[in-house]
Amino acid sequence: MGIVFKQTFSNTIVTFLGFGIGAINTLFLYTNFLSKENYGLVTVILATAALLMPLLTFGVQNTLVKFYSSYKDGNEAKSFLSLMLYLPMLIIIPFTLITFFATDFIGDFLAEKNQEVKGYVWYIFFVGLAMSYFEIFYSWVKVHMKSVFGNFMKEVFGRLCIAILLVLVYYKLISVDFFLKALVGVYVLRLLVMKWYAFSLEMPGFNFKLPNNYISIIKYSALIILGGSAAVILLEIDKFMLNQYVAIENVAFYGVSVFIATVITVPSRAMHQITHPLTAKLLNSKDKPELLKLYKKSSLTLFIISGIIFLLIVLNLNELYKLMPVAYRGGMLVVFLIGLTKVLDALLGNSNSILFNSDYYRAILVMGVLLAILVVALNYVLIPAYGLEGAAWASFIAIAGFNAVKIGYVYAKFKMHPFSLDTLKVLLVLCVLGGLFFFVNFKFYPVINIALKSIIISVVYIFVLYKLGVSKDVYGIVSPYLKKKRKQK
Repeated sequence: MGIVFKQTFSNTIVTFLGFGIGAINTLFLYTNFLSKENYGLVTVILATAALLMPLLTFGVQNTLVKFYSSYKDGNEAKSFLSLMLYLPMLIIIPFTLITFFATDFIGDFLAEKNQEVKGYVWYIFFVGLAMSYFEIFYSWVKVHMKSVFGNFMKEVFGRLCIAILLVLVYYKLISVDFFLKALVGVYVLRLLVMKWYAFSLEMPGFNFKLPNNYISIIKYSALIILGGSAAVILLEIDKFMLNQYVAIENVAFYGVSVFIATVITVPSRAMHQITHPLTAKLLNSKDKPELLKLYKKSSLTLFIISGIIFLLIVLNLNELYKLMPVAYRGGMLVVFLIGLTKVLDALLGNSNSILFNSDYYRAILVMGVLLAILVVALNYVLIPAYGLEGAAWASFIAIAGFNAVKIGYVYAKFKMHPFSLDTLKVLLVLCVLGGLFFFVNFKFYPVINIALKSIIISVVYIFVLYKLGVSKDVYGIVSPYLKKKRKQK
């Protein structure tokens, strides 16, 4: 677990930095520097582009991770990398033609409820295209176990550029229209930098020679589109469908609540940068004991970290809302439900990597598609009836169900699960701390209240886990510090 823990720690710092900038953007700059309607428009553009992204990649970002470590011959590896660059064109070229000839039709569909969206079809397409090739080059660097720079580009670079653009809007140095154009430019620039870094690690052959197993590669890529699309649908379809049923400013309100809950995914996103290629390598070498060890440790570590983040968010939510404009306050149930789905995701550990890099990926893809259909149906029923809370319930039900299916399927095929007695201990500690501190409130400025309450809860949490001996990683971090304190005494 050493390489996993070290790179996860580095990636966690980078990801937290990115989410810190994202929090400033989402909770303060967007909400104060753009109108509710324009913020909602940005949310719709990015959410719709994210839905488009897995289609345009042709599943290549997952294919790259699955097959790269299986090549022992350098020339074969270069041919494989070249294929990874060209394969998405099978989807991109037709999509470009469809967008060109059907721009008005697509715009009318997107603008059924909110006319503001109609003129931004090409913005959505180019952001989706930039997201697609960025993910491909990001996987390119991950297979070389060099994920930190890519993580910086993904989590920090774009958000920092957007923060600068929002400040320029506030001081009227640029217009909102220019900001939206520059937003597209930021995603394109991020792609170009990522491409440069990927090629600095390994250049492709830039030839049309196909690797020997190209049929398996194309079949896998074509099928993995379904899995990637299903996963993104589960995450983004709520914001897209809200645009079809409610006023666009409500999409902005919902987006703020979802962002608050999404902070919980920081450790998961950081850890998966290294566990994903490592899982593929263990599966290719058929090292089941190490795979089981990685499975259980990744689940426990992510649950420990994600659980406390969820608790801190829920217990400090009222204070956080006091720092935001009145229009964006509320949505507590949305934050709770979406946050709970993120904790459930953390409990999976590296389940997704196991399934998508194994020979059983076809079955889980079918299940993912069925659950994507379910979440669309749930949103169709619940959003008109319950609005923003209906969208949150739809996401919670679908994602919780999907996670249960994935854990069950891994157990059925690999005879292993991620849970242990330590998992139960962490759950009990979180529940007790939640009950104890739910009624604890301080009467200082909200920022001070949040900081004070968070520090107290975190210290108690870490100390209890240390005493219970729940995790070797927690013990390894805390033990030297406590020993140093004892020596000082």
